[in-house]
Formats: sequence, C-alpha cells, structure tokens
Amino acid sequence: MKLKLLTTAMVLAALPTAGAFAAALDRSGQSIAPFLQSGNYFEAGLSVLDPTVSGVDTSGNATGDMAGDYYFPSAALKLQIHDKISFGLIYDQPFGADATYTGKNNFVATPSDGVLPGTALTGGLPVVTGKPNHVLPNGTPLIVDATGKPQAIALNSPISGNTSVEVDTQNLSLLFGFQPTENFNFYGGAAYQTIKGNVSLRGSAYSLYNGYDAGIPEDSAVGWLAGAAFQIPEIALKASVTYRSEIEHDTQARENIPLVPAISALLGDKLPPGALQSVTTPGSTKITTPQSVNLDLQTGIMANTVAFANVRWVNWSKFAIQPHQFGQLSKLAGGLLPALGKPNGFNLVDYSDDQISATVGVGRKVNDQWAGNVSVGWDSGAGNPVTTLGPTEGFWNVGLGVQYSPTPATFISGGVKYFWLGDAKAQTGAHSAAGNFEDNDAMAYGLKMGYRF
Repeated sequence: MKLKLLTTAMVLAALPTAGAFAAALDRSGQSIAPFLQSGNYFEAGLSVLDPTVSGVDTSGNATGDMAGDYYFPSAALKLQIHDKISFGLIYDQPFGADATYTGKNNFVATPSDGVLPGTALTGGLPVVTGKPNHVLPNGTPLIVDATGKPQAIALNSPISGNTSVEVDTQNLSLLFGFQPTENFNFYGGAAYQTIKGNVSLRGSAYSLYNGYDAGIPEDSAVGWLAGAAFQIPEIALKASVTYRSEIEHDTQARENIPLVPAISALLGDKLPPGALQSVTTPGSTKITTPQSVNLDLQTGIMANTVAFANVRWVNWSKFAIQPHQFGQLSKLAGGLLPALGKPNGFNLVDYSDDQISATVGVGRKVNDQWAGNVSVGWDSGAGNPVTTLGPTEGFWNVGLGVQYSPTPATFISGGVKYFWLGDAKAQTGAHSAAGNFEDNDAMAYGLKMGYRF
C-alpha cells in the first residue's frame, strides 16, 4: 500500500491546473509542487484560457465580450544533487491582463464624448470632444442648438479607438532545499521577474483621460521566496507552506494625454501655476507585484486514492498602478473638481481587498498507465466595485484532469476547468461608476508533459 499511495501522490502532482482566472491580475497560482517531487524531475506545460466577460455601461449600452483569450507556458526542473540538498528552477507567468472593448458604448471613443461636467470653471456648460458650430467673441468654441442656445463647450479634439489593456509578466524562481530528514524539507531562493504592458483608455467613461495611452517598457526586478514542507510517504501525506515577497519595479512609462492641450487652452488662466507642466513632464512609475502565501496539502485516503487541497492568499489591497503623468493629472483634476472626492488624485488601477482562493479535490490511479482527478475551486475576488480593465469578482470552478504514463518515467496529462465568474460593478480609476458585468464564465485547458530521471 505504501508504494501505491506514493505513486498516486506523484501522479497527482503532475496533473495540470488547466489555467486560472483569479482575482485581479493573478494567473498561474505560483505553485512550487514540481520542486517537492522526489528524485530528479522535469516538466513543461501550456495553459489556455477562453473567458467571456460582457456587461452594460452606465447608459445601458452593451459592452460585448471585452476579455481576450490568452495562454501561458510553464516549466520546472528539480535536481536532487545530494541526499539532503536539492536545487530547482521554476518558470511561469504569474500576473497578466488582456482585454479590449468593442461596439458602441462608453468604453469606445465617439466623435462627441463627454469630458467634464458643467462647473463654475466652464460657465456651467459640459465639455465634450466634438466639433463646435459656434464661437464666442472671446474664442470659446461651443455647440449650440437651433435657437442658438449653448449646449456644450466643444474642444474640437476628436478621439478614436477602443479601451484596451495588455499586461505580461514572467517569473524565474531559483530554489535550494535542505532535507534534514525524510519528513522535512526547508527551501528558499530568489525570484527574477519581468513586467511590461500597454493601456489605452477611450470613451466618455474616462472623462479627461479619453485618448490616454501608456506603454510600460519591460522592466526586471528580483524578489525572494521561502517555505517548508512535511511529508509521511507511508500515507502519501504532503503539506507545504510557501511565502513569496512583493517585487518592486521602477520604470518610465511612455504616456500620452491628448486632451491636455485643449483643456489648457480652455482653462489655462484658471489653473495653478505650473500645473500643466507637471502633467506633461515624464517621470518614474513604480509597479509592485504583491506578496503571497500558498498552503498545499494532500493525503492518501485509501489505496491509489488521494485527497488534496490548496489555499492561496495574495495581498492585492496594497497594489496600485499610477503612471507618473496620469497621477499628476489626477491630482490636478481632484483639486479642480471637488465633486470627485479625490483631492489627492487617484490610480489607474487599484484593488480594495486581498484575494483568497481555495481548491479541493480527489485523485485516483486507475492502473499503471492511467490516473485522473476532479476538483472544485473558489476565489474571493479582490473587491467590488472593481476596475473596468478586469470587471469580475472572483469565481467558482470545477475541473477534470487525466494522465497517461507510457513508461514509469514519463507522462502526459491534460485538464479542463469551467469557471462561473462573479458579477462585478465596474469603476474607473477615480472610482466613478462605469457599468455592470453579470453572468460571465470561462473555460480553461491545460496540457503538461514530464520526465523523472
């Protein structure tokens, strides 16, 4: 029974996770399961996610499916270089985003989008991007109705395009482990991470930021991880806890805010001295990917059958992205528009809550060549309302996995998961209501191959 249980445990560790659609930007789950395999071990896998995320904006317009499909590879190598010393490399893509809005809604630019509400600064008239049909003697461009009554100030600054976001990260974790006994494993090491991205904001939902573009060039930084594992091979018991540090990136985003010159011409004499200079001057942008803790557990429950569980915590409540020029404009807008309630500015993206996710399941070895598992997963989300660039709040999922081992040393496995995505209220960076997203789902597929040597 000992051998059967141990073999089953090894098999289950090899089954793919079949992708993730977790809170905020979380994708891979950052598992270190390959490093806890016995002996020498290598694996490579590919996960694909096909989400459907749609809703309506605050005007009731349909957004269409704004979530893009994406895939992410993974690989791991573990070497038992001594009875008590092990070494490992794990590659994954832990955080990311891919979304584009289409159709006719507040997230797609139109010829006459709203920019500012009517305030004392604008003589009580709203400000729009469209073309004027009348000009006052002082040069103020207006849109007037058939009777000549002013309806809006027209900036004559047409904006085109769709709101979109693409963020990619890559992680390479280097681990060393020390096994003082058969039962314990203490490990730690460094995590090298790269991040890059592009964001485009379009449509009346983003007000002054309609037309905003930010390109985040690839930046690299280093963090660390550490953990401990306990096992009892006789009953296929294995438990581990792993901590990953936050990783701070410092880069200079390429930003463009096309409405600033028009706003400057309109409100120049009403702005604080030097205000627009700060908005147009490039500066440093800090992006700190969050710290996390993973808790993994598995145990034999009968011959050839193992129960397993995973709990993950990610510190998203302290995460924020505020590109330099974006932030300077947000502080200016917050000061000029008290109704925003943001006198100190706001972020492009932030989250209000930490993410907690959990997965439980059962796996069984059918014979020497075939094994499978079933699982159920839950994710809390990272707060609601949430950014328009990722408008879901957590999920429930069910998963199936199967593995074929043509030889004792090799395997190929596949898995599929179905996600019920949580309903979300979308908001802009200024935390203004932007829409509702309901009844969405996703499918994930995973494939993995491995070799024990």
